[in-house]
Order: sequence, then C-alpha cells, then structure tokens
Amino acid sequence: MEIKEFESKMEKSLANLESEFAAIRAGRANPHILDRLTVDYYGAPSNLQAVANISVPEARVIQIQPWEASLIKDIEKAILTSDIGITPSNDGRIIRLVFPELTEERRKELVKDVKKKAEASKVAIRNIRRDANDTIKKEQKANEISEDEAKQSEDEIQKLTDKYIALVDKTTEEKSKEILTV
Repeated sequence: MEIKEFESKMEKSLANLESEFAAIRAGRANPHILDRLTVDYYGAPSNLQAVANISVPEARVIQIQPWEASLIKDIEKAILTSDIGITPSNDGRIIRLVFPELTEERRKELVKDVKKKAEASKVAIRNIRRDANDTIKKEQKANEISEDEAKQSEDEIQKLTDKYIALVDKTTEEKSKEILTV
C-alpha cells in the first residue's frame, strides 16, 4: 500500500481549505477574493489577473486596472454577479472596490463560517483515513501484507491524520484571529 497517495489527498484537502479561507474577506482588501472571477475576453473566459493589473493601494481598497478600457464593463459585471458583495466604482480607467469595516456581528458570523469549512475539511481528512484503513484491511485479507505491516500502516495513517487535523486547526485559528482583529 502506498501511504504517499493518501498523504497527497490530505494535502489537497488542506490546500482547498486554505484557498477557501483566502476568499473570505476580513475587512481588509485581499486581492485573492478575485481569484475565482472570470471575464469574457475575446470570447474566452479569462481570469481577472490575466486581463488587468490588480493592486491594493490602501488597506481597504482594491484597485483593478484593465489592460484594455473596453473590459471595464465586463469586469464590473463579473464583480456584481459574484458573491463578493461589494459594489465596484470606476472612473472610466480604473475600478475600485472599497471594503467597509466589518461589524462585530459580521465578524462572528465569518468566524462561524470559517469553523464550518474547517470541520468539513476535517471530515474529508477522516474519510481519507477510512479509505486508507479499508485498503489496508483488503490487502491483509488477500494476504498481500502481514498483520504487523497492516498495524504499522494503520499507525502511519493515524499519524498523518493527526498531523493534518492539527494543521487544519492551526490554519483555522489563524484565520479566526485575522477576522476578529479590528
């Protein structure tokens, strides 16, 4: 049995959680909330980063400067139809997203959301552990590995699971702290 295969699956679960956390805005301008946006560029859907310069001139402002002025309307439309929840403003050349200060209540809601996503990630990691243990049991039944090898593999999988659950907890703690910091 190849333990690396299951470790890479756990790694992907953690990476997915981190990308979800990057998309949660915490009152500060974070250009990563635009990562999932696509704009129709000459008939092909393109990432916003591929068609515009994105910068953060102030703590609560994201500035988007398209390479071509004709894209302004498309970019605004993409932002408005997304789940970002911020209305863009433009001066004909540059689009600005101004992030409002988060209320205490909204911060607490975001922390709940972060914890919910973290729990889903932990469940995914535990499911990977279960799959790994099922594979070990099948191999042992088929006499492909000995009882000692099976026990050793199960211990390794459990250590991996503990490691990734701890990483999820650490990442969640950091994101919660970031959200609650005024």
